[in-house]
Amino acid sequence: MTEATRPLDVTRIRARSGWEALDLRELWSRRELLWFLAWRDIRVRYKQMVLGAGWAVLQPFIQMVVFTVVFGELLQVPTEDGIPYTLYSFTALVPWSLFAAVLAGTASSLTANAGILNKVYFPRLLIPLASAAARLVDFGIAFVILLGMVPAFGIGLTPNALWVPLFLLLLLACALGVGLWLSAVNVYLRDVQILLPFLVQLWQYASPVIYSAREIPDGWRILYYGLNPMAGVLVGFRWSLLGTPAPGPEIWISVAATALVFLTGTMMFLRVQRTMVDIL
Repeated sequence: MTEATRPLDVTRIRARSGWEALDLRELWSRRELLWFLAWRDIRVRYKQMVLGAGWAVLQPFIQMVVFTVVFGELLQVPTEDGIPYTLYSFTALVPWSLFAAVLAGTASSLTANAGILNKVYFPRLLIPLASAAARLVDFGIAFVILLGMVPAFGIGLTPNALWVPLFLLLLLACALGVGLWLSAVNVYLRDVQILLPFLVQLWQYASPVIYSAREIPDGWRILYYGLNPMAGVLVGFRWSLLGTPAPGPEIWISVAATALVFLTGTMMFLRVQRTMVDIL
């Protein structure tokens, strides 16, 4: 058989529906592309910045100062176990800043990368995943500062700190779930980018960042944790690092709500990815 008559290898690409479109094996095989996209995101965000990664600490630090003056000193918002309000608020602001950054980055990831999506095929889910991975750098820097503040305020770390990765995973699942929903909607309705900052700000005040979740009446806590999965995350962070009262059974409501948001958000994203290129 000559070179001219040898049959060519043919790769068939067909549209897949439902969970079949979530090819975990393909995602794993493209993991180097995930790290490349994340690194590109980091470089673009810090390009020509004087402070660079310092913004990862400065943003929650400024909020901590404002909250301490307004809510800690003027309004005398109580904390748990007499923990200084400065540390109490910063312990919640560090994970909240990560949540807000992942949510915002994921929601706008498709429109921000429209040029790439229109030119080459790769698993579209890598775009929001890379955006979320890039934000972990900022969180890591701020978290190191937080770990230094805890003993500085006279609070010793306990083995409870080993639970932080699990609460971090819960945070990422919640942020990605909501972000995937918004990114899918943002393909069709660009109003999402305008409404998102307002949504994040409103969500922050509805979360136990400024106050303790124990201020919520007992009869409303199940509904509160169900509608706001971040409540369980923030309570968990404070318990792990500051030794505040452990999360109650309501934490499982947050876990269930997060799982629901993540699964439905992923399904919505997989449905939209079949036609997003034509719209973008």
